[in-house]
Amino acid sequence: MGRPRLIILIRHAQSEGNKNREIHQTIPDHRVKLTPDGWEQAREAGRRLRALLRPDDTLQFYTSPYRRTRETTDGILETLTSDDPEPSPFKRSNMKVYEEPRLREQDFGNFQPCSAEMERMWQERADYGHFFYRIPNGESAADAYDRVSGFNESLWRQFGEDDFASVCVLVTHGLMSRVFLMKWYHFSVEYFEDLRNVNHCEFLIMKKQEDSGKYDLQNNLRTWSELRRERAAIKAKEDKELVDSGKEKEPNKLERQNSTPVPPRKWGGCPQGCDHGKNFKIRRDLAELLQHDEHAAKHNFTHVVPEVNGTIASRRAPLKRTQGPNNSDDDSDDPRGRVAPHIDVTRAQEEVVSSPDGTPSFITIDDRLRNALKTPQKSTFLHIGRDFGGTYSGHASEEEVSDNDARERLAAKAARVKSGERNGTTPNGRELSANRHAHANRLGDAPSNSDQGSDGGDEAEDLDKAEQEDRSIRGSVY
Repeated sequence: MGRPRLIILIRHAQSEGNKNREIHQTIPDHRVKLTPDGWEQAREAGRRLRALLRPDDTLQFYTSPYRRTRETTDGILETLTSDDPEPSPFKRSNMKVYEEPRLREQDFGNFQPCSAEMERMWQERADYGHFFYRIPNGESAADAYDRVSGFNESLWRQFGEDDFASVCVLVTHGLMSRVFLMKWYHFSVEYFEDLRNVNHCEFLIMKKQEDSGKYDLQNNLRTWSELRRERAAIKAKEDKELVDSGKEKEPNKLERQNSTPVPPRKWGGCPQGCDHGKNFKIRRDLAELLQHDEHAAKHNFTHVVPEVNGTIASRRAPLKRTQGPNNSDDDSDDPRGRVAPHIDVTRAQEEVVSSPDGTPSFITIDDRLRNALKTPQKSTFLHIGRDFGGTYSGHASEEEVSDNDARERLAAKAARVKSGERNGTTPNGRELSANRHAHANRLGDAPSNSDQGSDGGDEAEDLDKAEQEDRSIRGSVY
């Protein structure tokens, strides 16, 4: 079947927590059950779903593991599969029902505090923003968005199965329904916070378009801004009627409350007064340094002459100090404490450019030759590889050379091999053997003559020659 033709989101029916919020102080949120009115709402939702479906539709349910959503699903299935008043084409044995923890309600903490504290929390959330405000010991709507995103991806992968149902029903919660739509249709945070809650057992229907395969939302979502506009229009109409009738308008209770100035609420900081500075005092020398820095920054000083009590930056030694390598107070590598080197740009332009990327170099060819002669020879007990490690790592790989150098080396190697094969010996007079080209598995701390065969000397000499070439002008990149 592939993708379903309908995706239906259903908010749970009325629960005991919807009638009495104080119940969350003693009963965990996931154990709150439906009220008798809620059970009737769930059964009525099953009848409406039955009228919405086709006789050949197949159904697959995903429900939140909370008790109120599982009971809502049971009420829907009760009337959906009932043979009253007429036989139902939908059998319970043909439906798949899965509990999906990612569809659970936003976590509001564990046992909730008193009603006054919860009311203060709701006001704080309204001022902070519904999407990013995190409930103490709980979640924010952004946290719920993250797990709904994972569920959407899992659901989309299941749509690729051939035997997936034609109608997918998600029984979840009010906020999770809005978060699901936000993820699916890429709502902005501002639009999400403007959305009003979904009614109990209200259907949010997403219908697949045959031509594009996309899902169109069939509902008009209610928003707070729209409600404010409606109330403003009604109020303007009433005021106009009062003016036309010549009667004076009496301020209602809400207007009388709004006439008194209300001080702005302060949620962050220390609302009861800050006393954190009683037991903390900044060091005097640090306070003076900070004052110096603030004064310099205020007057846009690019450089402050170091004084006895100079700034923090001026107290750094301009030259590298000799301290232990493990000294945690060593800041000699701080670039702000170094003297900038003087660069002779004129000389750099006159010198021969020797690096591949065109960087000028102060090292002349004569300096390179002198340094190559002064380079210490490799220790007998240390074999430096291509990666300059203590082993032969990389010694069998080809170095990066130009095409001309590669052809010259191959020609020289072919000449040596040819002369050796003609005489039946190697160029050094040794006889050829079957294992001539085998590589020894040597470590860097092994002597060259300790466990090597008859060809160990040639390989070491070749390596010495390669290293000398690498250190020469031809092998250098600087």
